[in-house]
Amino acid sequence: MQPNPTPEAYQFLTISGILLILLGIILVLLPIVIRHLPSIEKLPLILIYVYRSGNFYFVTSPLLILISLIFLILYLIKR
Repeated sequence: MQPNPTPEAYQFLTISGILLILLGIILVLLPIVIRHLPSIEKLPLILIYVYRSGNFYFVTSPLLILISLIFLILYLIKR
């Protein structure tokens, strides 16, 4: 029988979860910001990728996807 994990064992996962939630909220708001500030599209593609088609805006961050994958791999390795 394994002992119950302590709260400190979940600290890494909690902090990374909060950071990913905040980054997700920022990404949700980015299409609204880009409509009013088109100069943001001049940022490097690794930071922000914008796809426009008529009235449809799709904004993502390859860097955020990469960080998410790294956190997932680190979590799986620590288990």
